[in-house]
Amino acid sequence: MPSIFTKIIEGEIPCYKIAEDDDFFAFLDINPNAKGHTLCVPKKEVDRLLDLDEQTYMGLMAFSRKVGLAIEATIPCKRVGMTVIGLEVPHVHVHLIPLNTMANATFQNKVSLAKEEFEEVAEAIRAKIQ
Repeated sequence: MPSIFTKIIEGEIPCYKIAEDDDFFAFLDINPNAKGHTLCVPKKEVDRLLDLDEQTYMGLMAFSRKVGLAIEATIPCKRVGMTVIGLEVPHVHVHLIPLNTMANATFQNKVSLAKEEFEEVAEAIRAKIQ
């Protein structure tokens, strides 16, 4: 059965898309730790990060860097943190989180955004993708 991320990639579930290429897809997390919290995923559905072949792994990191730089240029923050946990959805995903405090990285404090805010943030980050 396809993961929720595969359904997002295939357009079956709506998202706030940030970037896409032939192999990877980035979209805003709808339960964000901070404004601009973005997920980067390979289009190829693989459960565990270290099960990715080396080319896909390195490609995901390069894609995530490009998205992270756009987040950093858009969202006021001290830095953009990266984490790969992967327990909640069986599809490799990189969390890119704008950080101002360690609390932004704990997954215990969430922020609420209106639909319009998600759309504005997504558009602003997309505009900074190089």
